[in-house]
Amino acid sequence: MSSQATPLVSVEGLTITVGAGGREIVRNVSFDIAPGEMVGIVGESGSGKTQAARAIMGLTPPPLVRAAGRILFEGEDLAQAKPARLRELRGARVGMVFQEPMTSLNPSMTIGRQLGEALALHRRNLSPAARQERILDMLARVGIRDPKGALDAWPHEFSGGMRQRMMLASVMLLEPALLIADEPTTALDAVVQRDVLELMVGLTREHNTAVLMISHDLPMVARFTQRMVVMRHGEVQETGRTDEMLERPKHEYTRELLQAMPRRLPARQVTDQAPVVEVRNLVVDYAGHRRLFAKATPKRALHGIDLVVRPREVVAVVGGSGSGKTTLGRTIAGLLKPSGGEILFNGRPILRSDAGWSDYRLQCQMVFQDPYASLDPRMTIGQLVGEGLRLVKGMSAPDKARRAQEVLDEVGLGTGFAQRYAHELSGGQRQRVAIARAIVRRPSFVIADEPVSALDVTVRAQVLELFAELQKRHGFSCLFISHDLGVVEQVADRVIVMQDGRIVEQGSRDTVFDAPQQDYTRKLLSAIPALEPTTGGGVRLRWRFGAESPALATTAASPSAPAFA
Repeated sequence: MSSQATPLVSVEGLTITVGAGGREIVRNVSFDIAPGEMVGIVGESGSGKTQAARAIMGLTPPPLVRAAGRILFEGEDLAQAKPARLRELRGARVGMVFQEPMTSLNPSMTIGRQLGEALALHRRNLSPAARQERILDMLARVGIRDPKGALDAWPHEFSGGMRQRMMLASVMLLEPALLIADEPTTALDAVVQRDVLELMVGLTREHNTAVLMISHDLPMVARFTQRMVVMRHGEVQETGRTDEMLERPKHEYTRELLQAMPRRLPARQVTDQAPVVEVRNLVVDYAGHRRLFAKATPKRALHGIDLVVRPREVVAVVGGSGSGKTTLGRTIAGLLKPSGGEILFNGRPILRSDAGWSDYRLQCQMVFQDPYASLDPRMTIGQLVGEGLRLVKGMSAPDKARRAQEVLDEVGLGTGFAQRYAHELSGGQRQRVAIARAIVRRPSFVIADEPVSALDVTVRAQVLELFAELQKRHGFSCLFISHDLGVVEQVADRVIVMQDGRIVEQGSRDTVFDAPQQDYTRKLLSAIPALEPTTGGGVRLRWRFGAESPALATTAASPSAPAFA
């Protein structure tokens, strides 16, 4: 931000406590945002970045209270504003895109009603016809193919990327002066992430809207923002121009964040042994929806998939949303029934009616994307991990308890965690429990479905390091499903690229990342920039295949903070 620019927003000495005089979760936080500027707030979970941003809109949830500080918006102190005044500003002047669009869109209202609600409240001078015309125009601009049909559709009928586009449309309809984007691309694949953020940047630039982007995705923050605020334990650790902070970080914690970014490790030598798991011509059909007076039309999710996973090998499966990668993992794990083809384990076909089915299910374990949803809240951590030993013959109850505790120790959850429940653990700790439950049986094959997608930078690095150490120690093979290409580049021996239920490319990690043969693979890899280390202990953006578009380069730039690459 230039010294002459008058801030649109000034947060000065903001302190938020749990109740009056309680624990401080945000402490003496200060930052400015100029009109049209993009500022990123980064930090690990619990750093206070979301609460600091929500305080601008007066959305601090009870029992949290603002204990000190001012929040100036266009010269007005919002910390002193009455609730009626805050309601006038929310949406009309300050908009917010929340982290999970499915929970922020009302499932009982059509898209048209939800988008028209804010216009009816804040733009009363518009007639119903004018409101609908504006909504249709905005839906078309955010990439909805059938805007008129979308008006009568429901949120659950759209993908995560489409729902995030609709959230963005609902906010930008009112042309706010400030847009707060809280983790706007969490759980979206690489291409959809790029499309949503480029769309957000384009719309905000048209109206000179300032953006406060909260994210743990450092490549995205590096790509889109001019300034960056680093928070930890409720305090600002460092702030400044994004390019300067990334290349020459001053604070030790900023350097820790950058060091925790995924990096390519030297390729491992995987011996050409007989496959542990082999898939031949695998086909999966979904029944489809039945409609009145019409038969359901089956939808083919997998079209004749062939793959092998060898001993101790990590095979990564990447692709956009709807490419079939999770369906592939669940089918191999026996959670979905294939419509055709066969799965072989140690050279033998696996049939549900066969005696070997039970042994295969014990030898093939799965780590799910959301550990909180897959861990029974009524069971202790010790019971959850020990459950994997329930069908092991010849092991006594004390031996099972000892094995469960040994595995908990291995994943860094020592004495005391066995008696806790899932809700008492952080996201990273719950993911460690999910990994412990998968390996307690000493399986020969593990399927990991997006195991680190919801974790912040430092926790993700810890979990990936743990996973690699356990895989090396116990020697299990792994099918690693992920949309995070940086993570895949770090952990994978081979990479399989899927699109529309088909494998479009596969090969060694280095071959796929450095010399992709298919246009779709190049599109995936070029969607997200990489961060490469610099000699000063920082990082700089590295664009794959010269992927940065001229339009984005000019969009990301500002007179006070030039774009960099």
